[in-house]
Amino acid sequence: MAHILVAENNTEIIGAIKLALRRFGHELSFAKDKVQVIRRLKADGHDLVILDTDVIDPSDDDLLKWQQCAKEKDEVPVLLLVSERAPDMFAKMDFRPRDRIAMPFNPRELVSRVNAILRKEVRVSCIGGGTGLYTLLMGLKTLSSIHLFSIVSMSDDGGSAGRLREAYGILPPGDVRRSLVALSAAPRLMNKMLTYRFEKGKELRGHNLGNVILTALSNITGSMVEAVRGCSELLNVKGIVLPVTTTLNILKAELEDGTIIEGEAKIDVPASRDPRLRIARLWQEPSPYANPDAVSALLHSEIITIGPGDLFTSLISNLIISEIAEAIRRSRAKKIYITNLMTKPGETTGYTASEHIAEINKYLGGDYLDYVIVSNSKLSKRSVAEYKKKNQEPVRIDPMYALRRVTKAKIVYADITSEADLVRHDSLKLAKAISNIIKKTV
Repeated sequence: MAHILVAENNTEIIGAIKLALRRFGHELSFAKDKVQVIRRLKADGHDLVILDTDVIDPSDDDLLKWQQCAKEKDEVPVLLLVSERAPDMFAKMDFRPRDRIAMPFNPRELVSRVNAILRKEVRVSCIGGGTGLYTLLMGLKTLSSIHLFSIVSMSDDGGSAGRLREAYGILPPGDVRRSLVALSAAPRLMNKMLTYRFEKGKELRGHNLGNVILTALSNITGSMVEAVRGCSELLNVKGIVLPVTTTLNILKAELEDGTIIEGEAKIDVPASRDPRLRIARLWQEPSPYANPDAVSALLHSEIITIGPGDLFTSLISNLIISEIAEAIRRSRAKKIYITNLMTKPGETTGYTASEHIAEINKYLGGDYLDYVIVSNSKLSKRSVAEYKKKNQEPVRIDPMYALRRVTKAKIVYADITSEADLVRHDSLKLAKAISNIIKKTV
């Protein structure tokens, strides 16, 4: 049982908080204005403060009072309840809240965040998309005492996701669906249902049922963010899945010969261009705004992972959102980049590990990585030969002096590869490598 101070003056919100937390037996006390908040926070015995930012007036005087009080009681974690239209009033202060949740809050999400704070779970934010992020999350969810945030790329415009995006004008659901399934604690049949792909029918053929459900929820709730929250409830997700942006955009790339490629699918699969031409620049139109919850997750994390995944379309497509790159730079988290195992035609043909790292640093705005995980697994001759037929090869690991030219990060060599039908990262091996870093640094 914990003693929680709730700083809130809205009776409906107070009732919702009581209802969400009642089964845990916590002792709740309440403060309805800034004077009560500061007076009660100075008293001993609180394990957590849930603070609605509307209770604190964002004037300089009140901010200074709150900052002084927060510093005096730095051991008391604070969970902010923030209106999406409210300014980030604490950004200019030395004070850092432990977490932030957008209003109106989802009860499951509130409980998840409160429990994570009280249990002192390590906050891990994973940035990416596609099968790489799915593989990573499948492994990390097996670790104890961590609180996962999946920050998902929103540039997919191919396949089922692309068709639904074009037909309904919604954010593409494919990558968030993969993250939801990866973190799901629902029965296996429910997960199989969400990954089911229709093979017949003029309208449904090729569509993934999970994508269709997310599209329906997006129309019902009014946004993909709320659709993801609703689906998280259905799947009893272990963690929080966050679209990186709520802005519908088109991914564009300029090749080194000046050619402009438009659309994630065309960048990802170079059907009619020389796959050896490298990508010189990546951007989105219109320029997207970051999801505030994704920014908050990065700022308040202890660990941030980037990758594995397609370098440009799954990873850098997130980093070109200016607020995301800035949040990573500002965050006190340890930043881990997980290198890819194989090159990809049209994106990373001929790239070495150091060239992957250099591109990440380019779009981050500097060398902010603390760790780089590279695979030292030995691949079979059969796999290497099969990938060579597809113009792919293992990502070559540079000598240390070459890696040091691009990053100060600690290079972690680990056996993280699974070799079955395809060469993939192994979920459990990857989780172990990251767990070892967490144990040493957090």
